[in-house]
Amino acid sequence: MKQIFLIMSLIGVIVSKGFSQQTLPDSQIYNFTLADCISYAYTHQDSVVNANLDVKSAGYHVKEIIGQGYPQISGAASFQDYIKIPTTLIPGEFFNQPGTFIPLKFGVTYQSNLSLTASQIIFDPSYLVGLAGRKTYKDLYNFSYTRSKITTNVNVTKAYYQILVSIEQLRLLQEDIDQLKKQVDETVAQNKQGVVELIDVNRITVQYNSLVTKKENTVRLLTLNYELLKFQMGMPIQSNLLLKDKLEDIQLDATGADAVADTSFYRNRVEFNLLETQKKLNEYDVKLKKGQFLPKLTANASYAASYQDNSFGNLYKTDFPSSYIGLTLNIPVFTGFQHVNQLKQSQISVLKAENNLIATKNALSLELDKARITYINGLQTLNDQKKNRALAAEVLRVSKIKYDQGVGSSLEVIQAQTALQDADNTYIQGLYDALVSKVDLDKAFGRIK
Repeated sequence: MKQIFLIMSLIGVIVSKGFSQQTLPDSQIYNFTLADCISYAYTHQDSVVNANLDVKSAGYHVKEIIGQGYPQISGAASFQDYIKIPTTLIPGEFFNQPGTFIPLKFGVTYQSNLSLTASQIIFDPSYLVGLAGRKTYKDLYNFSYTRSKITTNVNVTKAYYQILVSIEQLRLLQEDIDQLKKQVDETVAQNKQGVVELIDVNRITVQYNSLVTKKENTVRLLTLNYELLKFQMGMPIQSNLLLKDKLEDIQLDATGADAVADTSFYRNRVEFNLLETQKKLNEYDVKLKKGQFLPKLTANASYAASYQDNSFGNLYKTDFPSSYIGLTLNIPVFTGFQHVNQLKQSQISVLKAENNLIATKNALSLELDKARITYINGLQTLNDQKKNRALAAEVLRVSKIKYDQGVGSSLEVIQAQTALQDADNTYIQGLYDALVSKVDLDKAFGRIK
């Protein structure tokens, strides 16, 4: 516990120095579990936030489609001041002047029109297809939103685990440094007594200095790992973040890999659902293109009031109204085979979507098998590395005893110490690989939602 306290204190000093010149957005300290980090990311990470906005936008688009079936009403108003009234030439025959044209001015100085028109779809295949596909259209964006959340979940989890592994690495480094410092002090004392040579002191001092430097580098990298986690969460880099979870809280066993995936497991994967939804939209597009061959029937109505007078003050005292109701039937007769070719293109898009679904099933099955094998191999490797580290620690202990009793060499101790450091490094790497493969396995099974 003392070593962990020293490690965390050193981390705190470096972090505070690194941010001493920056203004923190607030003084709040976020003490988060992994679940807290993921929940925070769901509401702050830009890709997730934007995907959620896309869902809202899709909802408005659906309402836009529905609105096309409501009565469409529009009004118009116009006003004209004829500075010069248009002149019309009338054949002179009307005035007993054959062979000539008589210029006459028709109209008044001021004219104004007010009108209100309305239309209502009675039958339109495009509108019917749009209504039928509105849920599928919105599902597409909901699945995209889920995909963004899953990607963020994976990135946050891996960044969180990286910090836990780095803290464990610092703990092991501190153990080695404490052990090596004690050995340095003993070797220096023995050198002063003439028991060991100066070269033995130099050898072990070099190793000690290397460990201290490695620890300092690891602390700086840990600070960067914290920043990476905050970035993945959408949290300001300058915020104060502490982690609640510990390595021992994470269950690393083969149980998760032993689960049997049924033949339809891929339906748990958002990637497959996205492609399947896209295929449905392509099928609706085929129906839409087929609807272009059918007639469209629209009801329409209009009311207009016309005002005319040579005096602006009397313009709106008398109106000349007009109104009508009617039906408009649009029948496509020949469009240069455009609709036929558009339909064929849409049908090809459906075929391509079906091929993509088949390929995706195979890809997801391969991904699951790969994730399962990688996870099992990672667990086995990690267990072996734990044993190797314990053996390396035992070899070092025996080498030191032999050296203290004068039956071993300092070089043997140095080699044993180096072997322990190598075992620590491989253990740390194996630990991170196992944790990452666990996340990949959960994603492959579709457990991350």
